[in-house]
Amino acid sequence: MSQIIVTAEGYKKMQDEIEHLKTTRRQEVADRLKDAISYGDLSENSEYQEAKEEQAFLEGKITSLSKEIQRAVIEKTTGTKESIHLGSKIKLKIDNDPTEEYEIVGAREADPFANKISNESPVGKGLLGRKKGEIFSIDAPVGTVKYEIVNILK
Repeated sequence: MSQIIVTAEGYKKMQDEIEHLKTTRRQEVADRLKDAISYGDLSENSEYQEAKEEQAFLEGKITSLSKEIQRAVIEKTTGTKESIHLGSKIKLKIDNDPTEEYEIVGAREADPFANKISNESPVGKGLLGRKKGEIFSIDAPVGTVKYEIVNILK
């Protein structure tokens, strides 16, 4: 089994999510099942069937997330602002767009809409180890994209 590299924040979110699934969500589904059973004949009870399907999906998600947590390794960062590493927050200028703040995270935590770049993506790989002020390009499906590291915040 391969490891999943995560930040400390990402690991905490995984733990919070599984705790929520095991407690709150399990109870909600159990309550739905109990209500559905009270309607009588289970063979023609759509509420019961839906609740059973939701329960199966929930248990599958708990199992999957448990396995991910077992494989998760929290990346120890040096905490320096000298170069970009997993967990770094940076100000980045892409082509001629305004400067924006990004964070380098593990693949599981990546969220382009929240400006969280995976360390395994072409851009993430291109950023790792670079220093403030560096300008570099990466070939992308849309063409060559130019990046400038304006600042390393963390």
